[in-house]
Amino acid sequence: MKKNIISESKFKNLVEGFVSLGPILVIGDIGLDKYTMGNVRRISPEAPVPVLEVVEEKLKLGMAANIVDNLRTLGVRPTLCGIIGEDRNAEYFQDILKEYNLSTDGLIKVGNRPTTFKERVATSVQQVCRVDYEDRSPIDKTTEKMVLDCAVKMFEDHGAVIVEDYGKGMFTEELIYGLIQKSREKGKLLTLDPSRITPPEFYRGATLLKPNLAEAQMMARSMGCRNEKLEFVADTLMEKLELEMLVITMGAEGMALVDRGGSGELKRIPTLATEVYDVSGAGDTSISVLTASLLGGANLEEAAWIANCAAGVVVGKIGTATVNSDELGRFYERVCENLQ
Repeated sequence: MKKNIISESKFKNLVEGFVSLGPILVIGDIGLDKYTMGNVRRISPEAPVPVLEVVEEKLKLGMAANIVDNLRTLGVRPTLCGIIGEDRNAEYFQDILKEYNLSTDGLIKVGNRPTTFKERVATSVQQVCRVDYEDRSPIDKTTEKMVLDCAVKMFEDHGAVIVEDYGKGMFTEELIYGLIQKSREKGKLLTLDPSRITPPEFYRGATLLKPNLAEAQMMARSMGCRNEKLEFVADTLMEKLELEMLVITMGAEGMALVDRGGSGELKRIPTLATEVYDVSGAGDTSISVLTASLLGGANLEEAAWIANCAAGVVVGKIGTATVNSDELGRFYERVCENLQ
């Protein structure tokens, strides 16, 4: 591990270079997250459930919008493209973007769909429950064209594109195909975080695909792979989906990666997390840092090491968290110290 970890000089140059990167376009299912935090000291007399005494309530950018938040805290200039409703939660969502000086130009307002809203009720040590308000039905052709036209128009001014599919109905086959084809025509790096409920063939031609292990095995199985060993799964995804790069996140087991432009062989890097409080948003952080690092000139293995460090920071926080460059640097230093 010590021999293979990204060098200190390379790590520093890439992370410090985030602020000078061209903007990154994030396209995906978006929503508003609410955290209701408090203390539990008793059980309700009405039912065998805990009573939360509320201490704090806060709103945050959720799903693909959390990627934008991650890029922002790293110093990268992000733009968001996605669907919101015409409701109060849409207003709250736009207010947060404006507070962060982020553009709302890529938001498509659809009157017959609610803005996705998730409320997490939690104490300082655990989540009590989550309440979701959403419509997961597929978008209609009119909305599909509005999203594609809006995204393609923004391609010219952005250095890379992140597609984040949460399986909430936004990503039709035609929309994903259009995004991938346009990114290829314009020579844009397109990284894609898949949903396990979207047919994997929809993702054919993406520059980089980043499933977790369960998603990767499920996708490979649906395309005829009968062996769930990592090597066979990775080979199936690379060949059937015509990918240039593949990163499979494996939680405590780290990451597995394949780069067609490199050795083409499957490589593994171990996890760097030392404390895990909440894995919410760790995947968002990973694809944010992977994309920014690749755009900044890293090879896939270097980008994966930096993303691994970033994920190690955010899983030590409660809720969908972000990481900044200082936190990333301190985490890397601690990792290097532990390897000596």
